[in-house]
Order: sequence, then C-alpha cells, then structure tokens
Amino acid sequence: MRIAPPRDWRSAMIDEIQVSNAALIRHASFCPCPGLTVVTGETGAGKTALLSALKLLMGTRASADAVRDGESALTVSGRFFGLKRLPESEFDDSSEDEELVVTRRVSSDGRSRATIDGQMASMHELAAIVAPSIDLCGQLEHQQLMRPASHVTLLDAWADDVKPALEAYRNALDAAASAHAELARVEEAAELSAAKLDEARSTLRRIDEISPSEGEYEQLKHDLELAEHAEVLARATAGTHEALAGDSGALDAIGTATSLLESVSSVDSELADLAKSLREATYVIEDVSASARDYLNKVDFDPETLAQQQERVSAIQGLLRLYGPRMEDVLRRRDEAADTVSLVDDADHRLDSARNALEEAERSLKIAADKLDGARATAAPLFAATVTSVMSHLEMAGCELICEQTRLDRASWTKQGPSTVEFLYRPGTNMQPRPLAKIASGGEISRVMLAIKVALGAHDDVDTLVFDEVDSGVGGATAVALADVIADLSKTHQVIVVTHLAQVAVRGDAHYIVEKTPGDNGPETVLSQVSGEDRVAEIARMLSGSSTKASLEHAQEMLTEAQGAQRQ
Repeated sequence: MRIAPPRDWRSAMIDEIQVSNAALIRHASFCPCPGLTVVTGETGAGKTALLSALKLLMGTRASADAVRDGESALTVSGRFFGLKRLPESEFDDSSEDEELVVTRRVSSDGRSRATIDGQMASMHELAAIVAPSIDLCGQLEHQQLMRPASHVTLLDAWADDVKPALEAYRNALDAAASAHAELARVEEAAELSAAKLDEARSTLRRIDEISPSEGEYEQLKHDLELAEHAEVLARATAGTHEALAGDSGALDAIGTATSLLESVSSVDSELADLAKSLREATYVIEDVSASARDYLNKVDFDPETLAQQQERVSAIQGLLRLYGPRMEDVLRRRDEAADTVSLVDDADHRLDSARNALEEAERSLKIAADKLDGARATAAPLFAATVTSVMSHLEMAGCELICEQTRLDRASWTKQGPSTVEFLYRPGTNMQPRPLAKIASGGEISRVMLAIKVALGAHDDVDTLVFDEVDSGVGGATAVALADVIADLSKTHQVIVVTHLAQVAVRGDAHYIVEKTPGDNGPETVLSQVSGEDRVAEIARMLSGSSTKASLEHAQEMLTEAQGAQRQ
C-alpha cells in the first residue's frame, strides 16, 4: 500500500542527537536513519527521556526536574539537515543549510539557554526553525484527538483548498470586529455627557485660537533669543567687519605684508611660499568680513515684533502646560477634541455611516463564512474516506471516520470558523456514529491517530514523524498491519517509533535499545544501537520475555521475512 507519493523528503532530517545528564541518561548518542528507526526496551527503562530531549530542541518549556540528580545542568545537542532558517535573522545566510547544529542547556536552577550553530538563540527561534519539521505523536496527541476543538485544525491541514478560504474568512472577521468597534465608538460619542462635550469644545477652541504648528515653538524660541540680543549681535558683527576690512584693518596689514614678501621672492623662493600663504589667508578673511557685514544687515531690533514673539511663546507655553509636554501631544489633543465634537455635531451622519459599514462588513463576512464552510464540506468526506481507507489496513475494516460540520450562531464565530468540525467514529456497519471520546478504545484511538497522520503525510511540511506508544492495546494481526503502515510511511518520511511490538521492531532500518543499568551514583539509562545476534535477542525478548531457543528462532525468522519484504 502506497500511503503518499514519494518526495525529496530526505533533504530534511535528524542526523544525530546527543543527550547528557537528562533524567536517568548520563550520556547517550542517537543517530536515526533516513527511513524507519525503532526504539525498544523494558517499561521504565527511560525511553521517554529520549523523546523529552528531542522536545527541548523543538523549543518546549524546560524544567529543572529533568536534570539528572547531582548534576549542575543537562545538555541536548542535535544535528539537522535541510532545515529552513528564519528569514531576516542572524542565521539567514541561505534559505536552507546543509547542516544545522542546535544545542539546549538547562541548569539545575531552571535556567535555559539555546544556540544555533554556536550563536545564541531564543526558544521562539527553536520553535520556528526546528519544530515545524518534526511531528511528535504520543499520548498528548491522542488526548487532543479526544477534544473536538482540535479536529478542525487536522481537517484544514489536509485540505489545501481550505487555506485561502480560511484566510479570507479571518480577514473578514477582523474587518467586522473593527466595524463593530467603530459603531460602538460613534454611539458612545453621540451619548456623551454635556460636561464632556463642553470640555472637548473648550479644548478645541483654546488650541485653535492659538493655532500652533509643528516646529513653530522651537523656531520662535530661537528667533526670540536673537531678538533679545540684537544689540550685542550687531555690535559684535560690526566690530568684526571693521577690524578686518576697515581702515588700517587686518586686510590692509596682510596686503602690505604680502606685497613686501612678493617684492623679494625672486631672491629666495621660500619667501614666495610665505607670500602665497598670506594671499590665501586674505581670501578667508575677506569671506569672514563679508559674512559679518551681511549678518549685521539682517539684525533688526523691533520692540513691537519682540513683544509679539514673547506673547506668542507665552501662549504656546500655556498650551504645552495644559496638553503637553510636547507639541505633538497638543496637536493630538486638538484632533481628539475635533473628532469628539464632530461625532456629536454630525451624529446622525456618522451613525448612518458606521451602521452601513458594519452591514457591509457582516455581508462580506457571511460570504466568506459560506465559502469556508463550503470548502470544508467538500474536503470533509474526502478526508474521512482517506483516513477510513488507512484504518482498513490497520485491521479496522468496517470502522469509519465521519467529519460532521455544524453551523454556529453568529455570536459564536471564532478565528477557527463559523462552524464546528467534529470527528465521529462508526465502529461497524449499520452502527450509529458517535464522538470518538465516547466510543473508541485506547487501541482504536491510537490507530485512528496513526491513520490521520498517514493521511496528512502527503499534505504537510513535516519531514520527521516520531511515534510514542502508537501500538498501545495492539496485538496479533493488527500488529502486523500497523507495522506495514508505519514501514510504508517511512518511505516518504523519516520515522522514529518507540514500540513494544516485535512486529514493528523487525521492520526498522535501524534499531536502538534503551536499558536501565546500575551506576556508581544510581541507575542509568543506556542507549545502544543493535544489530546481528544482539538484535535477534532483543526481538526474542519482546516476543516471549526471554531468549529461549524457540523465541530466538522465531525472532530470526521475523527479521528475515521483514528484510525480504523491504527488498521487494
């Protein structure tokens, strides 16, 4: 059975994870293969700690309780291939990188630090860069499947045609919310108390009487400073011009010196250089003299203008004290007061306009809601049929998944949509479908979740699937069917499975064992990759609890059959 079309998924994968001092793990190295990697071991050996370490690399919350007793910190490092970097970030030297190394350190006091390729990173960056490529399916996801609120998200992830309809609906919902808020604001303003309206009119009148402009106050203060010191400025610039260009001024003296040096420059060229320097200095002094004269001509001391400027500055300072401290604050208060007065004076017009805008927004929202419901109504039976088809390969023939959509009252519409979506489960032909939470067993829930993940496989951007105890409550022929589905899924994804089923374990392209061993400072969890006779022994243990001759022969037979099936 081909679950999803092949794709170039191996470009993004987990290459290696190293864990130190996490729970019972002192040090472990885990190198999942591109296909199916199985992790087995006795219950309580510490398989969960390995998955918790992976979650830390995905940016999940860290806890000091995860640090091994007696150690100062735990460290988890992971090497990934093909992960997409965040745009416009310090890590964005290319859209994809051949190799990315992520490290997370959690100290015993609960503090957490992360790096990406040696550079400091936030948990948000881990969640944005690492998490999207990994789907961790365990008991938490099974619990989510029991909550109908999560069902619409699964349907939307599968249905590509729903995405643009959902975006249009959310935009329309935001527009309608804004229109509701604007109408409420206009209605509230129309009912303003006389005191508030009088205050707004008074503010508007007071500011408009002075009518200040942006930047005017600073310019006035500058001009007033010049006007108040006009006499001093005039005396200084006049004296400067006289000292430089007047009779017996600097220019005359420099001119005489220049002529004297030039008269003897033919005797010594060094004196010619001095004469040249003086000539150049003359140009500079002439410019300064001219500028001083021009400045003097602009100095205008007018007592009446000075009084007007002083009065204007005082008036603006009054506005700043009332509505400041900055001029932009004064102008903002003026706009607010003008808007308030306008809302009251033009109440009928503003109310009509706001109501019309709301009606139009609600009409647009209804159209968007109908399109979204229509897209989901089209996708729902196709999605349900796809999941049901996979369920039939998991020894659930006759069982059926049904997507039920129910329109909500307008007041109950949310960002998720105008309707609820709930998965119903029919355990057999002609039986009444009922909510999953009320009818499905733990084993059935696990298989339904696996079927959903398989259905989503061709539609999501996830490259690595991690299954924890997906085989709960499964055995016999169902275990073989489940192993077939997982193995087929590993043809399009990197798949990591924590399993108790020998039927699943033998299908792995790589096999790791988690064992708890005594240590100098308490028990330790050891992770080791097995092959050959060691793998046969582990499969035998999973079959019978011990390595008897019969179980070893059976284990070898199962491994041989699995390897033969993989070569086909």
